[in-house]
Amino acid sequence: MLTRPETTTKAGERPFNNLLRRLSDSDYALLASYLTQDEGKAGDLLYSPGDDVEIVHFPCGPSLASYLVPHEDGRDVETILVGREGAVGGIVSEGFLPAYTRIMVKFAGPFVRLPVGRLDAAKTSSKTLRNVFARYADCMLAQIFQSTACNAIHSIEQRTAKWVISAMERTEDAETVPLTHEQLATLLGVGRSYTSRVIQTFKAEGIIETRRGSIVVRNREALQSRACLCNESIKNHFEEVLRGVYPTEETVSA
Repeated sequence: MLTRPETTTKAGERPFNNLLRRLSDSDYALLASYLTQDEGKAGDLLYSPGDDVEIVHFPCGPSLASYLVPHEDGRDVETILVGREGAVGGIVSEGFLPAYTRIMVKFAGPFVRLPVGRLDAAKTSSKTLRNVFARYADCMLAQIFQSTACNAIHSIEQRTAKWVISAMERTEDAETVPLTHEQLATLLGVGRSYTSRVIQTFKAEGIIETRRGSIVVRNREALQSRACLCNESIKNHFEEVLRGVYPTEETVSA
C-alpha cells in the first residue's frame, strides 16, 4: 500500500493533477483541507477486489495507476491507465462500496488522497463540483469502452504503439517510458513472447530502444503511424467533455 500520509496540501497550492486544477476556487476549497499527499511506488496495491473503497487517489505529475481485472488462469489484464487527468476509487459511488478490480500504481510518483466521504459531502453541497466528477466518470467509461473495442479488433503491434504513446503523454520525460516487457504484456493481455517480438521489430526499425526497465522512443512519428486511433478518440472525447484535462504536449508546456 502507499506510505503513511505525512504532508497535507496547503490551501492555494494545488497538486499537479489536472482534474483538481479543473475545479473552481470555491469547489477546490471544499476539498483542500482534507487532501493528503503520498509517494506511490510502482507495484503498490491500492485496492483488491472486495476491498471497501474508502479513499480516492489522484495521480500527480508523471504518476500512473492502472485497473487490473483478475482472471481464473491467474493472470491480470489491465483495462485502462489513469494519470494526472483523473482519479481512481470512489469517483461515482455514494458511500463505501467494494472494489471490483485491482487498482495498482503503475508509474511511481506523488499521489494525493481524499476520503470518499469528504468527496461525497462536497458533491452534495456543490452542483458544479458534482458535475465535474460526473463528466470525468463519463470520460473514464469511454476509456473502458474504447479499450474493449481496441482489444477486439486491433493488432498487437497497433496496441503496443498505442500503450507506449499513451504512457508518454503522461510522463515528464518526452522520450523515456518506464515500461518493462512484462508490464507491457499485461497491458496488452498477451504473453511476454508476443510483446518481445513486437518490441524487437520496433527496435530493428529504429523506432525505439530498450533499457533496463524502460523503453526509449527514438521516432515518435513512426510509432504514432503504427498505433491505432484509440488514443485520439479518447483525447477528443475528453476535450468535448472536460477540455484541457487530458495530458497532451500542449498542457505539459502550459
